[in-house]
Amino acid sequence: MNTRQRYFLELAYNGTAYHGWQIQQNALSVQELINKALSTLCRQEIETIGCGRTDTGVHARQLFAHADIPADIEVENPRFLLSINAMLPYDIVLKRFIKVAPDAHARFDASLRSYEYHIHFAKDPFLHNLSWLLRDKPDMVLMNKAAELMMEYRDFSSFSKSNTQTFTNNCMISRAEWLPTDKGIVFHISADRFLRNMVRAIVGTLVRIGKKEMNVEDIHGIIESKDRSSAGESVPACGLFLTEVKYPYIPDEF
Repeated sequence: MNTRQRYFLELAYNGTAYHGWQIQQNALSVQELINKALSTLCRQEIETIGCGRTDTGVHARQLFAHADIPADIEVENPRFLLSINAMLPYDIVLKRFIKVAPDAHARFDASLRSYEYHIHFAKDPFLHNLSWLLRDKPDMVLMNKAAELMMEYRDFSSFSKSNTQTFTNNCMISRAEWLPTDKGIVFHISADRFLRNMVRAIVGTLVRIGKKEMNVEDIHGIIESKDRSSAGESVPACGLFLTEVKYPYIPDEF
């Protein structure tokens, strides 16, 4: 009998070259390459399930997936991790394998997810595809006031792509804050879950408020309308990073 052990995989990637995390027909994804490397090394089909999906061009500093791997394979041998990374392209890295219970689930067990959205204001080749170049500086004070008001709500239908297969559009946001960086600004947002395109739509709306194309108080009407057309446009994917995923049974560091 071929018994299997479930592992969580912690990985990171630059998403510029990929059509997101999730496998798609006729488009290269991060999940496809992870599955291929695992299957090749294990000499049998291995499939992963991710903690969520990232869109085309979005990056991840930390993403977890789980996979069931034959128990006789020495996954925790450092050579196994080295071999996997040797098979992956330069813009994807697998950081560690974590042995978990058979029913542990990378998607459903996540208790917190965090994103950052980066904006810079002067042309910089070293930020290309890693930050959004914005010509005019928005008012960060106004954007933070609007972000604070946004945290009073739970239903974020106004910031979700339509026709998504979700049972609820409710999310519990625990952080929403703009901070300055050396070359621009960064938006930090954390929640128990996110809707498709939610962060990019929120950033687009807050930037419009920062440009004084909308008022801070308009955030109330936008959210209460539950209408995507009332919010701002989605900003480019290049500035968005999934930065943290937390589980109650996994310590941040070993």
